[in-house]
Amino acid sequence: MAITTLPESCTERGSAVIRVLSYNIRSMRDDRGALARVIRACEPDLVLIQEAPRFFRWRKAAARLAAATDLVTLGGGATAAGPLLLCSLRATVERTEDVLLPRTPGLHQRGLATAVVRVGGARLGVISCHLSLQPDERHTQAGLALDRLGAMDVPHAVLAGDLNDRPDGRSFRRLAAELQDCRAVKPWGGEHTYPAVAPDRRVDAVFATPGVEVLGCGVPQDVAHADLRAASDHLPVLAALRVPTDPQGG
Repeated sequence: MAITTLPESCTERGSAVIRVLSYNIRSMRDDRGALARVIRACEPDLVLIQEAPRFFRWRKAAARLAAATDLVTLGGGATAAGPLLLCSLRATVERTEDVLLPRTPGLHQRGLATAVVRVGGARLGVISCHLSLQPDERHTQAGLALDRLGAMDVPHAVLAGDLNDRPDGRSFRRLAAELQDCRAVKPWGGEHTYPAVAPDRRVDAVFATPGVEVLGCGVPQDVAHADLRAASDHLPVLAALRVPTDPQGG
């Protein structure tokens, strides 16, 4: 069942409505059928994944997920230390880059999956991130993600992921100081994203640059609850965004 309470993807005069999904999928260790059903129901144009498979045959696992959700692999995966980008055929890829972030000895390697795409005439930078569990490293990584976004040379961008931080935390606030926290701007659906079985905190978020109109953002509630609980230990965040189109052409 598709979600119909958020605006559908479309191209309007001077803008495009784009559906962006952020989802920590716990390396696809849970119910893969439920995971595919959740993603399909959201009908996303862009999927910003965290904790994609990173080890044995990880490319095949990403390809299977893309095929099961009627999407294509855009970039990321093991080469970005976990963040992965998928997109619908509505998106045209301009460029992609996987970025490994500086690692504190003894802690997990973290990275960014980045891309520049055109969707319905809108040119958009995209970053999927999964920030550290360690507060100081996490705060530094939030700043590096903002730096990377600023260097992409795009008129509009989205940054989303598992922040391992709550809205009142330093790293979350660092991102929200420069970007729109889409859930705070236009709440829709559920708020808390973790743990999936009994969510009590918001640690996953979608951000957008100024100039992007947020039409709604939150945890989709039109999806079968059993699938949401079975698919991963996190709940997904879905945002509908109206992005101005590029006057230079799409």
